[in-house]
This record gives sequence, structure tokens and C-alpha cells, in this order.
Amino acid sequence: MACPIDPAELKKLKIFVDLCAAQPQLLNLPQLSFFKSFIEKLGGKVPEGQPEFGGAQPKPEEAKKEQEKEPEEKKEESDPESDVELDMEGCVEPDNEPEQPMGDASKEPSEDDIDKANELRSKAAAAYSEQNFEDAVKLFTEAIELNPRSALYHAKRGQAYLKLSKPNACIRDCTRALEINPDSATAYKFRGRANRLLGKWEEAAKDLRQACKLDYDEEADEWLKEVTPNAKKIEQHKLKMERRRQEKELRERQERVRKAQEANRKAAEEKARGDGGDGDDGDDFFSGAGGGAGAEDILNAFKDPEVAAALQDIMANPSNIGKYQNNPKVMNLVTKIASQTSQAGGFPGFGGAPGGAGGFPGGFPGAGGFPGAGAGAGGFPGFGGAPTGGPKTTDDLD
Repeated sequence: MACPIDPAELKKLKIFVDLCAAQPQLLNLPQLSFFKSFIEKLGGKVPEGQPEFGGAQPKPEEAKKEQEKEPEEKKEESDPESDVELDMEGCVEPDNEPEQPMGDASKEPSEDDIDKANELRSKAAAAYSEQNFEDAVKLFTEAIELNPRSALYHAKRGQAYLKLSKPNACIRDCTRALEINPDSATAYKFRGRANRLLGKWEEAAKDLRQACKLDYDEEADEWLKEVTPNAKKIEQHKLKMERRRQEKELRERQERVRKAQEANRKAAEEKARGDGGDGDDGDDFFSGAGGGAGAEDILNAFKDPEVAAALQDIMANPSNIGKYQNNPKVMNLVTKIASQTSQAGGFPGFGGAPGGAGGFPGGFPGAGGFPGAGAGAGGFPGFGGAPTGGPKTTDDLD
């Protein structure tokens, strides 16, 4: 018994079946609900979900690898700065005593005050040389109260505090000395040493470098060499952490872009599916696939959201093809499908319209219904065989 269906129609049906075999989820589209019901009545089962037109999805193995990478990245990013191995030998516990008297910064010392302060300074230096550091601190304090504008008095008292293992007190005095005289090499030297005793390696290296720059001193240079290894380790660690931070920001920015692109792609697909109309209209993107274009070509076309949306627009209203005359991606595919369907029934959705609506130069062949369905019925997937250029009137379809 001969098949009652035209060979050209069978060829299109085969294209449609190939599409469904490649992506069974196509049958979940509202336009194909009638065909899904038919399959389920015969005992078949259609997989859940919607078809993907956005390109290749990552393989399960690749997705698993990506998931495994994330914990590693988080682990790396959580490295604390304390992981840097530093030589803390020679460091002391910080002193937390009340601040020492700094004198009245607004006081204008008289000549008599200056003379008395110089005498006290000499006594303080003598006490220091005799290692009477407590006495030296007291004498320098008296000198500072008489002449609080002397950077040297503050720096020297800071030196005495170092001998008493009071690095914080030394730092306060040296900082005050630098406020009075920013070029005090002595203040930088002793503040650098105090920072070293507290384990503040970067601050120590910075102060000691500045001290040697202002007035080279062998002792300051030795102290600088002592703190440099730890200071470099911390500097390299911070550079590493900064690089990781920047890499993390880049990954997050790329992920935001990827998600935005994915959202746009899905929105375009949803719009394309929504614009496809009801399954009975005969204008969805499956009808009239054409013998030559093939399932693979159609799937590839739908990997580009722009092309997919354009095809849906054209299939919903063939006269819209004029909007895409200057879009080579869309027109190349339309031309290819048109050249193939010219032998098998016309471009989808172009049949039955008065005046041969189609908008493409020369007109597309009119799309009839499934055999026996009548002119312009637009059944599934059916295309008639009207001559190229489209019918002049609806009467020509008879």
C-alpha cells in the first residue's frame, strides 16, 4: 500500500523527528502539546524540562571539576597574614603605662629656661652613660617642661625609654620630636628600633631607612639589616594577598557578566517561544524546516539568541522579514532555508496571506496545510507546493 503522505512532507516530518531525537524536551513546548499527548497515549515518556538553544552545556565531568575548584579557591583566599613565618626573637611585650609629660607645646621658653634645660640635659646624658636610665628619663622630662620645643630632648628621652624596655613610650617621644623637626634622624632611628622591639617590621624598616637617608649611622644601618628579612616577607605576603584580591574581583566581575549574558539569553529564548503563537497556527519554528537545511542547521541557528528571536519574529509575521534585510546572520539562514524549501513547500508561515505576503525578494512559496487540510490551513508541519513568488490572491490557492 502506497503511503498517502507526499514524500516532501515525509522529509519534513523526518527533520522534525530528528530534532525531537536530539532534544526530546522540545515536546514540552506549548505549541507541540498535541504531539506530546500522542506520544504519551502510545506509552512513551517525554523528559521534563525546556530545550536549550544557548549553546553547548558543560559536561558533567567539567561541572564536577568546577565545583571542586571552588573550595580550593576559598581556602586560598582565607590564608591569614599570620601564616607568614617571621623571626620574632628579641621582641618584647608592649608597655601600656600612661603617657609621659610632653610639656606645653604653646610655651615660648625664655633664655633662662633654655639655659636651665641645657644644664638638665647634660645631667641626663651623664646619668644615661652611667646606665641610670630612670634618672635620665626624669632629668629629660624636667628639661622638656622648660623647653618643650626641643626635638632632641624628646628623642633622647625616647632613647632612655628603650633601655627601660618601654618601646611605646619611646615611639610617643620620637613622634613628638618629628612633629617639631621632621628631619630628625635621631628620632627616626630610635622609633625604628622601638618598632622592631614590638615586632612592627615594616614600620621599623621604614623609619630606619629614613634615619640612614638623613644621616647615615652604622648602628641604624645594622638595625635596618636586622629587620629587613621580616619586612620583605610581610611585603611579599601583602603583594600576594592583593593579587588574590584583584583576581577574586576579576572572577566575580566575569561571573556577573556571565550571569547577565545568561539572563539575556534566557529572556530572548522566552520571548522567542512566547512569540511563536499556538501550535495550531502553523507558524512555529519547526514547521517548514525544509529538506536541505536539516536538524543540525536549525539547532545551530538557535544557539544564537539574536537569530533565534529574529526567526521567531519572522515566523509569527512573515512581513517582519524586512526588518532584518541588513542582518547577514539572519538573512543567510533565511536564504538557505528558502532555497531548500522551494522544492518542498515554502518558508514557514508564508502561506495563505493575501498578495503573497513574505517580504523576501521574489516572494517565498506559499505554505499550505498538511495534505488534505486545505489552502493556508498551516497544519503541522505541512507546506503546500504553491509556485515561487506566492499566490496573487487567496483564490489562487484553490
